Amino acid sequence: MSLDFPFRLRGPVMVRDGEPLSSTTDSRLLDTQADTDWLHTDPWRVMRIQSEFVNGFGALAELPDAVSVFGSARTKPGDEYYEQAVALGAALAEKGYAVVTGGGPGQMEAANKGAREAGGFSVGLGIELPHEQGLNGNLDLGIHFRYFFVRKTMFVKYSQAFVCTPGGFGTLDELFEAVTLVQTKKITRFPIVLLGTEFWGPLVDWIKNSLAAEGMISPDDPDLILCTDSIDEAVEHVVQSHREAIAAKVERGESNDLTGRR
Repeated sequence: MSLDFPFRLRGPVMVRDGEPLSSTTDSRLLDTQADTDWLHTDPWRVMRIQSEFVNGFGALAELPDAVSVFGSARTKPGDEYYEQAVALGAALAEKGYAVVTGGGPGQMEAANKGAREAGGFSVGLGIELPHEQGLNGNLDLGIHFRYFFVRKTMFVKYSQAFVCTPGGFGTLDELFEAVTLVQTKKITRFPIVLLGTEFWGPLVDWIKNSLAAEGMISPDDPDLILCTDSIDEAVEHVVQSHREAIAAKVERGESNDLTGRR
């Protein structure tokens, strides 16, 4: 069908305008660029974001059952929390779980170290920061991300549980993202463990005595989190919850895949 008014096409879009084009998209693509400002435009960022998702999905698609371990980047070998994270990584590996961390130093390095020394599979999902941390040296698989939200998607999609060791704002961010996704049923319920009652106890008390008591969350929402000092209890909670999730999935007839993955 022909149109009886001046127009031009801009890709799939018709523009009511008879002015001829000074150049085409092809010519602008193939011309030598005078600067690289285009690398920092929003359309190009969309492509970078897409590529990070593709790279992450491709690298992690065949990951075995895994547990994400979060915690501070600031602890050192010999610190109580660091050594606890080493033992946690080893215990998870001995139960057949890959250990996924943020790939950096401190608690992340410790959990990766424990998993690798126990013969497990150790994964690090790093992030670009103003002060470069780099990936720790205890990884079997490492991926480095530009965008926090892409990285957090990988933690959620490819893990069967979250364990938070003592940490700061980043650990709190990951904890509350996980709890919110479970609470709102955006993801299948899976275990969330806080390791260290002395460190996490005041937060758990606030959740119960302020959030739940004042009706900001449901009365049973605090039960989404297990707080313990026992690595054995933490790991057993992960194992039992994972088994129950698989059984429920099979009973619903959703999949013959027994990984429990979303």
